[in-house]
Amino acid sequence: MNVTLAVKQYVSKMIENSGPGMKVLLMDKETTSIVSVVYTQSEILQKEVYLFERIDSQSRDNMKHLKAICFLRPTKENVEHLIQELQRPKYSVYFIYFSNVISKSEIKALAEADEQEVVAEVQEFYGDFIAVNPHLFSLNLQGVARGRSWEPSMLARCTQGLTSVLLALKKCPMIRYQLSSDMSKRLAESVKQIITKEYELFDFRKTEVPPLLLILDRSDDAITPLLNQWTYQAMVHELLGLNNNRIDLSRVPGISKDLREVVLSAENDEFYANNLYLNFGEIGTNIKNLMEDFQKKKPKEQQKLESITDMKAFVDNYPQFKKMSGTVSKHVTVVGELSRLVSERQLMEVSEVEQELSCQNDHSNAQQSLRRLLQSPRLSELDAVRLVMLYALRYERHSSSVLPGLMEELSRRGVSERHRRMVKSMVEYGGKRVRGSDLVTPTDAVAKTKQFFKGLKGVENVYTQHQPLIHDTLDQLIKGRLKDSQFPYLGASSLRDRPQDILVFLIGGATYEEALTVYNLNRSTPGVRIVLGGSSIHNTRSFLEEVMTTAGHSGDRTQGSGRHSNRR
Repeated sequence: MNVTLAVKQYVSKMIENSGPGMKVLLMDKETTSIVSVVYTQSEILQKEVYLFERIDSQSRDNMKHLKAICFLRPTKENVEHLIQELQRPKYSVYFIYFSNVISKSEIKALAEADEQEVVAEVQEFYGDFIAVNPHLFSLNLQGVARGRSWEPSMLARCTQGLTSVLLALKKCPMIRYQLSSDMSKRLAESVKQIITKEYELFDFRKTEVPPLLLILDRSDDAITPLLNQWTYQAMVHELLGLNNNRIDLSRVPGISKDLREVVLSAENDEFYANNLYLNFGEIGTNIKNLMEDFQKKKPKEQQKLESITDMKAFVDNYPQFKKMSGTVSKHVTVVGELSRLVSERQLMEVSEVEQELSCQNDHSNAQQSLRRLLQSPRLSELDAVRLVMLYALRYERHSSSVLPGLMEELSRRGVSERHRRMVKSMVEYGGKRVRGSDLVTPTDAVAKTKQFFKGLKGVENVYTQHQPLIHDTLDQLIKGRLKDSQFPYLGASSLRDRPQDILVFLIGGATYEEALTVYNLNRSTPGVRIVLGGSSIHNTRSFLEEVMTTAGHSGDRTQGSGRHSNRR
């Protein structure tokens, strides 16, 4: 149950199948992302792939000495591009791999176009998803819903993505879905339809306990994507934005040219792999230790590293250190920028109030803390709005609700009308009327002690109290207590034994906090393997866009790519 390994094996197999000799890898926009997340360019270069090209690029040269490996999504556009390519081939031979099921009629059209007989192979390799972490995948889709219904092209794309994950992991699952969400039921039925239609593809060796696919709706837990995060990967995405493992640091004050865009990949960055799920204080300490190890080799230049600023100065003063350890200079820069933003936006205080709103049951204290923070001139517009949203979701039906007063406070602060309108949209998206579960359980109300971790001056960390709703859902599922009345099985049969292989998919997007929950459950529950997927991986900004699209207030959005195609 490792999605990263599954995609890596597909790519290796494609390159292997083409035999020795120089090769070009021909991809589309989406498969470029799929491959780049699991392989670096230098790793692929070692396999004699010397050129990377887009199938839709008009400016490719004739290179008859190269073999072409085509890895493409089975969309109408890509098939058209391939037909044109085969009519005037630029390379000596073509090995064609589609990331999902392709129809017989399209295969026939390709065969007819191949008059020069340059196609050596056509296969389906089911890597139709972004493998973010070994247990986490995304389809990179924004705005999957209109109101409570699917955007039709998005339903088709999510079905393709999910079935390809099942095929890549060789699982033919039983399916459960969230009853309160019509979208969950529609997706469950759509996936089941493909499994039935393509029954030969899904004819895997039967396991004692069948795998389980659980389909959930983001609107059941709108609180998790609104919270600030304090573990490394989640924090980077929340504050800087992770896009296919890349971070844009061009806006960082005084950033050097070679660090304007950096790649954070656990596959080939040992420090990142080891610190992915650690809290902010521990990361600071670990970077400090790395730096001090290097300093020991420089006895003449004794320096005390007290803060992130000292570290940055240290790295800048040692070009040879940068050379030896680009990884460390990258992480010092990233952690330094996170630290600057935490301080500038007073995120420790913001996070404290967020935790109070999402986990505790004291309305009087919560509204006082919130009002006090809204007075702060340093509070950003985004943070002010997210706090009011959390209050609205948490206390929307409270007899003493002060929401109108808080909305006035946002107006007084000069918060834009668009942001203020988002508060109402958020309640429509994930309020009590919509939810199938109770987001705030009595156990959440027990205030747990916060611990501040001060491994490094300037990098304090909070152990947050909040647990995503998915934690309880999966916990109940593993114990065999998840209610059929809330999460029914699709079809007549149900699972008698405790599930072992579980695939969870969140319509409307997952978060890195939920990925951490799944990672911890995998570690603490022997015999259970869980993979989490989402239509996207959200931070607060992208989640607000998703909510506004659902409410019909959005302008631009990411379109689903390609119609659904069948093979038989």
